[in-house]
Amino acid sequence: MMFGFDHAALFDRLDDELRLAREPTRSLFAKFVGEACQRVSALSEAGKTARVARLIETGAWIDAAFALTELEMPFWKVRRLACDGGEWFCGLSRQPWLPDGLDDMAEAAHESMPLAVLRALLCARCMATFASETQSTVPQVQLDAAELICCDNFS
Repeated sequence: MMFGFDHAALFDRLDDELRLAREPTRSLFAKFVGEACQRVSALSEAGKTARVARLIETGAWIDAAFALTELEMPFWKVRRLACDGGEWFCGLSRQPWLPDGLDDMAEAAHESMPLAVLRALLCARCMATFASETQSTVPQVQLDAAELICCDNFS
């Protein structure tokens, strides 16, 4: 990642474009891959994204959205995909085995299922990016043998 690069503005602008789009297009997918998918861009140099490119080229939007999710965020899984009132809701999770209340899901909605999946992928990408930027490490402290105290009750 580049230092000083404003990821929040990029992700907000891209999410607005996805939210306002009426249907998926090749140019929208290409822009999404170029701006939000760092891992896919690196894998394309190794020739491992031919399937995704083929899916986008043929207009298989749903399969392309799921393939992008699998390549970009391999540890995130689809936890929820539902249609309610003409709107698709997609939830991605790193820990899908946890109960709903304990899980920190990336959720998004759109009238088009592939765009709902892309918006949820962007949300997961945003969560992962900001978690790595704000994550702090706690230094490990080595105990000295002279400082150990026995707390057992021998009475």
